[in-house]
Parts: sequence; C-alpha cells; structure tokens
Amino acid sequence: MIIAVDGPAAAGKGTIAKALAQHFGYHHLDTGTLYRRVGLELLKSDGDIHDSKVATAIAQNLPSYAWLDYELRTEAVGAAASVVASIPEVRAALLDFQRSFAEQKPGAVLDGRDIGTVVCPKAQVKLFVTASPEVRARRRQAELQASGADVSLEAVLQDIMQRDERDKNRPVAPLASAEDAVIIDTSEMTAEEAIAAAIRAASSVR
Repeated sequence: MIIAVDGPAAAGKGTIAKALAQHFGYHHLDTGTLYRRVGLELLKSDGDIHDSKVATAIAQNLPSYAWLDYELRTEAVGAAASVVASIPEVRAALLDFQRSFAEQKPGAVLDGRDIGTVVCPKAQVKLFVTASPEVRARRRQAELQASGADVSLEAVLQDIMQRDERDKNRPVAPLASAEDAVIIDTSEMTAEEAIAAAIRAASSVR
C-alpha cells in the first residue's frame, strides 16, 4: 500500500502524512526533507544554489549523518530547497531512493509535491492537501516564531507565493494534483479535522 500526499508549503500535508503512517502502521518519508538537505549543504558550502552540477553532486552523495530539524526548517533552507528542486538532475538523483522507500512493506506514506503524479503514479491512495496562501502564511509565521525567528506575515506570505510560483511552473515534476487525487482543503480545518478526513479517504480504498 502506497499513500501519496501532495500539496504546497504549509498546507498541512506533513502533519497529515505522519498521522496516516502512525494510524496504519506504515513507513513515512517527507520527501521535501531530501531537497532541504541538498539546499542546506549548498548553503553551508557557500555554493550557488542555482549551480545544477554542484546541486546534483550533493543529491547523488547526500551525507549519511542526521541533520538537526531546526537547521532544515529555516526559511533560507526552504527557499534553497525550492530552487534546487527545480533542477531536473537533482530530481532524477533522488527519484530512485523515493521509489524504493515506497515499496517497503506493509506500506508507506510519502508526502511532497509530485508523489502522486511522478514518484508513485500508481499509488493506491492519492491526497492533495491545500489551503489558501494567507492561511498557510499565518501557519508558517507561527511555526517560525515558535522557533525564535522574527518574521513579518507579509514577508512569509511573499515567500509562500514565490515558492508556489516556482513549484507550479518548474519544467520537471511541477506541483499539481493527480487527476484521481482526493482534495483536502485545510483552510478552515483544525489539524484533527484534516487528519480525520485523510484517514477516511485512505480507509475507503484500503
């Protein structure tokens, strides 16, 4: 069983994917973390995040050590991840790993931008989690402020919209809902309500 959870930044797909994995006893992979790792390594090396050769080399040889979550969740790393994710060679380098992960028994939940359309187009369950840009910006601002960052709502909203634009218009594996995906708009949902809706959708086809 493969459950694909796609959607834009801060829509709630990560929270939903983790809850689904826990509910069904499946493995979970936040595929965005892979791109964040590439972005973080580029930033640490003072490299150009638009340098496809360097980014691809990093993607092909990601260090085996664990990254601290707070390092991966900064806005700078998120922005870098969005840029390197638009590089076809980087996506190709990480594709086999994602597909191998998805084949684990008894099942796997993968969340990202192109799981249901590119990585696992034959997933038995496809969800597309979304919310309005304004709602997502407020959520991301609260998350950043909780970690000690001082960011304005306007700046976060601008970043969210720029990231959406890059994700939707990149030439390879753009952010898009699979034709057979169940749409879950979390704009006016609590986390508990969104999780319940996702479990119902996944349970209906298991």
